[in-house]
Amino acid sequence: MLGLSRILGLRPARIHRGGSPGAGLSPGPSSCQNQGASSRMYCACLLLLLLVTPRVDSSWWYIGALGARVICDNIPGLVNKQRQLCQRHPDIMQAIGEGTKEWIRECQHQFRHHRWNCSTLDRDHTVFGRVLLRSSREAAFVYAISSAGVVYALTRACSQGELKLCNCDPLRRGRANDGKGDFDWGGCSDNVNYGIKFAKTFIDAKERPIRDGRALMNLHNNRCGRTAVKRFMNMECKCHGVSGSCTLRTCWMALSDFRKTGDYLRRKYNGAVEVIMNQDGTGFTVANKAFRKATKNDLVYFENSPDYCLQDKAAGSLGTAGRVCNKTSRGTDGCEVMCCGRGYDTTRVMQITKCECKFKWCCAVECKDCEEAVDIHTCKAPKRAEWLDKT
Repeated sequence: MLGLSRILGLRPARIHRGGSPGAGLSPGPSSCQNQGASSRMYCACLLLLLLVTPRVDSSWWYIGALGARVICDNIPGLVNKQRQLCQRHPDIMQAIGEGTKEWIRECQHQFRHHRWNCSTLDRDHTVFGRVLLRSSREAAFVYAISSAGVVYALTRACSQGELKLCNCDPLRRGRANDGKGDFDWGGCSDNVNYGIKFAKTFIDAKERPIRDGRALMNLHNNRCGRTAVKRFMNMECKCHGVSGSCTLRTCWMALSDFRKTGDYLRRKYNGAVEVIMNQDGTGFTVANKAFRKATKNDLVYFENSPDYCLQDKAAGSLGTAGRVCNKTSRGTDGCEVMCCGRGYDTTRVMQITKCECKFKWCCAVECKDCEEAVDIHTCKAPKRAEWLDKT
C-alpha cells in the first residue's frame, strides 16, 4: 500500500476536469431542434454520453499534500468559487489540509484488509488516480469520508480557536433539560453546524454547476459524510456540588473520535445502493426493483467495482501482488481471497518483541527484548501473460 506520507512528494500540476465536458461538446437545444431526425438522434446519444461519462477529478484533496504551503493557485482542479474561498480563508484551508491527512488515514484503516486499500499515488494530483473514475462503491465511500473529514477538521479547529470567523456553538447557551434533569450549557460546545455549512459550500461548489449523473452521485454521498459527523456528537457534563454530587451540571457538545464516523460510513459502504438516473435526470431510482430504495443516509453508486486482483492502469487498480495476507483467515484478508487464487509466498523473518514484563515499584514496567521467528505471507504476482491482458 502506498501510504499517506507519499502524498507529500506531489508536485503541483494543472489539468482541467475531463470526462463529462459539458461545455465544449454539448450542443444547444435550438441546434438539435432545427435539424433532422438523424441529428436529433445524435444529440440524444451525445447527451446520454455526457450523463454517464466519468470525470478525472483533480481535486481539493490535493490540499493535504501541500501542508503549510497552501497556495490556492497551485491546487489543480479547483473551480472559481473554491479558489475564491481558498484565497479568502487561508486559516480554513490549513485546517482542511490537516483534515485531509486524517480522513485518508481513516480510509486506509477501514480498507486495510481488502484488495482495494484506499492507496494514494505518488505525484498524482488526483490523489487516488483513475480508480475513482468509475462510479463505484469505492468512489461513494471516498467522497463521503472526505466530506466528513472536512466537517470534523473545521469543527475541531473552530473550538480550538484556530479559525478567525468561527467560535464555539452559539446555540448552546442558557439552561436546558435532559432525561437526568436540568443543566446549564457551558464550556465550549463544538460548532459542528459551522463545519457542515462551510464543507457544503466549498466541496459541493465543484458539482453543482454540472448536474450530470456523477455530480448528483457525488452531492448525495458528500451529504451522507457531512451528516455522519453530526450523528456522533456527544453531550459531556461536569458535576458541581458538595462532595462531587450532581446538584448542578454544566454540559457541552463534543465531537466523538473520527473512528466512529469511519466505522459508520464503512457500514454504509457495505450496504450501498446501486442506482440509475430517473427519467428527467434530476435524481435516482434503485437499479434493481427487488431491493429497497436508497434513503438520504445511504451511499449510492452507478457501477459495479472491478475485482482489483490485477494491476490495471485503465481502471486504476494496483493489483494485490506483494500484499500481505493472513493464511488462516477466511475473510477478505485471507490469502485465498486477497491473492485471488494465485497463491502466496512465505518468508520467515525475525521480530523483536517485548516479553517477561515486570512491574517495578514505583511506577515503571520493565521488559526484556525477545526475538521470535514469524512467517509473513505475501500474494504471488500474476503470470506474465495474465498481467499483460490487463495493461
